[in-house]
Amino acid sequence: MRKPPTPKPWNRSNPKPRAARTTLAPELVEQARARAEAAGRRYPNLVDNMWAAQKARQAQSAAPDDAARDEDGDEGAD
Repeated sequence: MRKPPTPKPWNRSNPKPRAARTTLAPELVEQARARAEAAGRRYPNLVDNMWAAQKARQAQSAAPDDAARDEDGDEGAD
């Protein structure tokens, strides 16, 4: 059996309350604008902004944490 199609992003409600939403950092806004320009659009649309936000979340989750430090507690300094 096929799964029912998911609604388009612009037809879905925002899952986060207004207080929990964040704005894109200026460098992410520029990346969304560049992506829109490459696609021939004057301004970034919802999909460009979602792409930039996802890219930021992926970079944040891939950032090294305290577990990446050496066993003696320093970060590779000799």
